[in-house]
Amino acid sequence: MKISSLTRREMIVTSAQAIAGLALSGCACPRSKRATSGSKGFKIGACDWTMEKQVNPACFEFAKRIGVDGVQLSLNTLDKQVHLQDPKIRKIHLDAAAKYGMEIPSIAIGELNNVTLKGNDPRAEQWVSECIDVCKTMNARVILVPFFVDGVLKGDKEGTDVVVEKFKRLAPKAEKAGIYLAIESTLSAEEHLDIINRVGSPAVKVYYDVCNSQRAGYDIFKEICMLGDHIVEFHAKDYDDLYGKGPIDFVKVRQAIDDIGYRGWLVTEGGKTPLGLEESLRYDVRYLREVFPPSLGA
Repeated sequence: MKISSLTRREMIVTSAQAIAGLALSGCACPRSKRATSGSKGFKIGACDWTMEKQVNPACFEFAKRIGVDGVQLSLNTLDKQVHLQDPKIRKIHLDAAAKYGMEIPSIAIGELNNVTLKGNDPRAEQWVSECIDVCKTMNARVILVPFFVDGVLKGDKEGTDVVVEKFKRLAPKAEKAGIYLAIESTLSAEEHLDIINRVGSPAVKVYYDVCNSQRAGYDIFKEICMLGDHIVEFHAKDYDDLYGKGPIDFVKVRQAIDDIGYRGWLVTEGGKTPLGLEESLRYDVRYLREVFPPSLGA
């Protein structure tokens, strides 16, 4: 099913009108540390699992078709026994990325939702350590460290204490490599900051998912302001509809991101696919391009 030209025009006009209003709103956040002047804007990415190409070099060709700038890769999948720790698998991915002109902004360790960093299985900490090495060879600077499913930290003080100690062990290696360990979880901004402060390393950051946080009941716009430059990358997502049609107000997200001076990657993950997977992703990406353009002008 194709997106009609009328829908496309309406999407552009609506986005442009809303963004124009941002200039009138001013900066409400005191944590604006990054420079927002100049032409640098945003890059749009997609997760390999969202494209149903997990640890599969075909993700880059698919990514090219839907119009993104890069792919957030998965480190491993236990069911397939395929992983980026294997130099041969890495080379295949790097060759495919080069062929289709794709970047690799970050690598996610989704299996940590099952083999958790707060648990006793030594593989979890080992994967994070190995992923630091993988990132260095694949020109990625961010490791998404998730805490969902069996790894949820909310209300788990003991588990959080374990994670803090493991981050303390992992952070020096990440710092030396110039890699960020980015927490994605159901925790509030305050709880994320508590972990960051306890670890005490500039390598530990937040991977902020606007949809997950809104569903958890947080004011995502205040949270973005509170976290400021502790946010190293964003997931753009709306579980309920195509982007711009559901409850996530991406224009207001843009204002909050402007307020903290963030310029970088927004990675689309999940969401509804009423037009089919590829057409729905293409629609979402085009919507994001209007709200988060690659160049903002001088």
